[in-house]
Amino acid sequence: MKMILPLLFLCCCVIHLVSAQLKVGFYNSSCPQTETIIRQAVQKQFNSDRSITAALLRMHFHDCFVRGCDASILIKSTKSKKSERDALPNQTVRGFELIDTIKKSLETACPSTVSCADIITLATRDAVALAGGPSYAIPTGRRDGLVSNEADVNLPGPSLTVSQALQSFTNKGLSLNDMVTLLGAHTVGVAHCNFFQNRLSPVADKTMDPALAAQLLKTCAKSTATAFLDQNTSFTVDNQFFRQIMLRKGILNIDQDLTLDKSSAPIVSSLAANDNAFRQSFANAMIKMASIDILVGSAGNIRKNCGVFNPPNQKVDHKVL
Repeated sequence: MKMILPLLFLCCCVIHLVSAQLKVGFYNSSCPQTETIIRQAVQKQFNSDRSITAALLRMHFHDCFVRGCDASILIKSTKSKKSERDALPNQTVRGFELIDTIKKSLETACPSTVSCADIITLATRDAVALAGGPSYAIPTGRRDGLVSNEADVNLPGPSLTVSQALQSFTNKGLSLNDMVTLLGAHTVGVAHCNFFQNRLSPVADKTMDPALAAQLLKTCAKSTATAFLDQNTSFTVDNQFFRQIMLRKGILNIDQDLTLDKSSAPIVSSLAANDNAFRQSFANAMIKMASIDILVGSAGNIRKNCGVFNPPNQKVDHKVL
């Protein structure tokens, strides 16, 4: 025990120091138009496709939970090696074209300066605000990863219980409150029927509202069908998701289990009762998630193309600020 406590303290210090190397407005000097370029591109996409908010939230989560927030999810597979992008949980991830469009604009404005990891983080932040969610300042300065392996992808699935899912979140330095709040992103999410079909037939799950179960059974008659995880305000980032799962209208097992587990139920109740509390908690949890295992300083690099690693002999760094 005498050896464990100092080790835990050292680990916490390292995490804090790494996160401290990020800062709000990191590109103010090296590329002052960064956030404007990203915001305008996300706005344009949002105007024609409001589901981009859910797509970016999912991309951001899937990236950060595998090797940290390093844009490794963006790397395209080659003939000789499969990347994270082709792992089964990522095959329905969307938004790659938007990230590529933003990167192209930034490379024109400020070559080899803005990381793909920061583009994902800022684009997600802007999409959340456009969908009615909180607008928050988020530190930047992340670097892009140099590794992307299909086999590294091990994400918490929708059929898990709260206690099972929590292990994945605590492994990333996130708390129970963080997990419950981040699952609130399902307020703009959709799920393919195969992820919850077992809750509908052959016998309907008793923890699901019978009317909802009957409705979903009809929706899922088509094998390719999807359903909104928030049946009320499906394109708005708000606390309606938590209100609905309290009414037994959670579609995924993990969503409904949030109200059934005695550890998470009080958090759900609190967030459902106060939208302002949800907005603040969601902003804080997103900022915290975006700091998972980040690369800063001389670690990683700045990709010229988000979907491809830089050539081995090409050294691309942030400009000196």
